[in-house]
Amino acid sequence: MLDNLTQRLSQVVRSLRGQARLTEANIQDALREVRIALLEADVALPVVKDFIQAVRDKAVGLEVHQNLNPGQALISVVHQELTRLMGEQTAGLDLATQPPAVVLMAGLQGSGKTTTSGKLARLLKEGRKKVLLVSCDVYRPAAIEQLRVLGEGLGVDVFPSDTSQAPVEIARAAREFARTHYHDVLIVDTAGRLAIDEQMMAEIKALHASVNPIETLFVVDAMQGQDAVNVARAFSEALPLTGVVLTKLDGDARGGAALSVRHITGKPIKFVGMGEKVGALEPFHPERMASRVLGMGDVLSLIEQATQGVDREEAEKLARKVKAGKDFDLEDFKAQLQQMKRMGGIGSLMEKLPAQLAGATPAGVDHEKSLARIEGIINSMTVQERRHPALLKASRKRRIAAGSGVQVQEVNRLLNQFEQMQKMMKMMSKGGLAKMMRGMKGMMPGMG
Repeated sequence: MLDNLTQRLSQVVRSLRGQARLTEANIQDALREVRIALLEADVALPVVKDFIQAVRDKAVGLEVHQNLNPGQALISVVHQELTRLMGEQTAGLDLATQPPAVVLMAGLQGSGKTTTSGKLARLLKEGRKKVLLVSCDVYRPAAIEQLRVLGEGLGVDVFPSDTSQAPVEIARAAREFARTHYHDVLIVDTAGRLAIDEQMMAEIKALHASVNPIETLFVVDAMQGQDAVNVARAFSEALPLTGVVLTKLDGDARGGAALSVRHITGKPIKFVGMGEKVGALEPFHPERMASRVLGMGDVLSLIEQATQGVDREEAEKLARKVKAGKDFDLEDFKAQLQQMKRMGGIGSLMEKLPAQLAGATPAGVDHEKSLARIEGIINSMTVQERRHPALLKASRKRRIAAGSGVQVQEVNRLLNQFEQMQKMMKMMSKGGLAKMMRGMKGMMPGMG
């Protein structure tokens, strides 16, 4: 997301050198690059104009601090304005009302409303809320079934929708059910259309009036680009929106919607969807997103993601094993790969790293595919071979390679990586942390 914008803005840092003060003259070319970068990222033109003017007003006349170069000083101003543009403060859900608190999901068909409803239910359940899901999309039985399956998988209650009833009747019945069965939150998934029309807007206005939601979330596909802005404006005029959910930010999108929708609707971006899995919904932090756009990384979100994904019992078990001086084996190695997958995979973790560190990986490396191949190789070994890797001689390697559909060279490469990790674990058991850090090079596939 926003890769091109990040690259262009990093060029701005290098374009200003040897200036003691930022002036209209010496930032002109830099601001032009920023303008082009924003437009190429599909940010709406009115938003770009306001943004550039705000940066110019703050930057011109700014004294460059002795610890910064002029490019860094300008980027600092751009960072402040990006944060302001995207909302400055993190905005969570407001559920302070007599239960059930109703959350209404609005948006076009295909924007990800149903999936987002399930993801949001999961987040609320983790926060110890009793959640009820209901679909009012009587035009698409598949959407009703999709929500039912999502709820079943999450262990969240789903109110049965009768397609012979009007959406307003279904929503009212669901709210009454939620009230009498002591649900804290009712999430109402509404119908969408391929384009905005009067019938859809009239229906969702009637739904809003009937259930009086405390939160009305506009769900928009970040890959829609300029269309996202037009749709946002239409929904904002029709409904009293309380927030925005941006979906598919992990896709091949230029990402300008993230910078435009907040400006157009005047409502905070509350969540972002970063994948198809039910856990891939993140609270939106404007300052962290601004840092990611500028190639500074998002270390706080990285730590949170890692903390949530780690199986603490497994981690403590491995720590005890290492501390006792026992050998780290291929069963342990496989367990670490599975922990990595639970955290969202290497790709999800790396996009939150600062650009200099993320750039250490050669372009075109498919980390998830590499991990899957490694796991496939380990799965082709017997339990005895995993626990005693010294048994793996030529004939066994050939069998494992054939069983996992790879060349013998890949099996050897995996064993070399495993041996490096095994040495690191031994260093850790002896307190050699500095040595371990030096030994990390080449540990993971494709990493420099």
